[in-house]
Amino acid sequence: MTSGQRRLSAAATAAIVVALSAACGGTNTTPPAGEGTASANASQAAGGELSGQVKADGSSTVAPLTSAAAEFFAEEQPKINVTVGTSGTGGGFEKFCNGETDISNGSRPIKDEEKAACDAKGVKYAELTVATDALTVVVNKENTWASCLTTDQLKKMWEPGAEGKITSWKQVDAKFPDEPLKLFGPGTDSGTFDYFTDEINGEEGASRKDYSPSEDDNIIVQGVTGTKGGLGYFGFTYFEENADKLKAVEIDSGNGCVAPSSENAQNGTYTPLARPLFLYPSVESAKRPEVAAFLDFYVANIAKIATDAKYIPLNSEQEAKLKSDLDTLKQG
Repeated sequence: MTSGQRRLSAAATAAIVVALSAACGGTNTTPPAGEGTASANASQAAGGELSGQVKADGSSTVAPLTSAAAEFFAEEQPKINVTVGTSGTGGGFEKFCNGETDISNGSRPIKDEEKAACDAKGVKYAELTVATDALTVVVNKENTWASCLTTDQLKKMWEPGAEGKITSWKQVDAKFPDEPLKLFGPGTDSGTFDYFTDEINGEEGASRKDYSPSEDDNIIVQGVTGTKGGLGYFGFTYFEENADKLKAVEIDSGNGCVAPSSENAQNGTYTPLARPLFLYPSVESAKRPEVAAFLDFYVANIAKIATDAKYIPLNSEQEAKLKSDLDTLKQG
């Protein structure tokens, strides 16, 4: 079985015992976190197995990583049902702070207003860095002119005020053809949107509004593949899954063109679009045996999970910190 087959995404196979929530803000039909999963339902079963439910939601960038962890975990604990939704980082935190989920997947750190929302509901949590991502700018395979783009060119395309003004590739660079420019990207609930707008436009959330948004990265893939002058951005994993359909653009932030890759994200040359990826487990949820078991498995096998799911694994120092942070969470 190839790593692509083993990794679960929004279109994962239904045969696996791990139930995944529908993509792009899909509604979970399972009960809220903690409901129906009291310790009596998660007690040790025959053979040392646990039972119960673990609910995760949030970033579509982190979802395939958590889904891969859930798939491997199901081989050891088949009676624990792990669901993974993709409401976007912001949408995931909204559910998490309402106590609806056990774990929130984040492609950016939690914001102050989200912290306040969690505090208001008494939801305590830990921040765990689980992998690294190289946010990837993609164009159509027929695009022969934009192999490398500067951060200034990206800003010219995406900055507020570009609506109705920057509508052709030739307006981005006089050397480019007069091909209509069509932009696709994450919606405003996405941590990827927050990160990209902050790094490229200089302010989180600052973006032209006349682009095609979606919280489902597969929709962005479809948009760019179907449009000769299309351009979009999302996590490196989604590019790898669709490398036969799309072309990744090298980025020049002032020191020459650098391609998105695991090596370049780890060595610091892929700037400014390399970023950490996070899990936010609830302290209260982590007291439940089924959630604790899943988190223990996730962290203990993080290198294998990240590599298999084609994410950029943590270095040894980062992995040691992850294990220490989980230990602190369990003590809390």
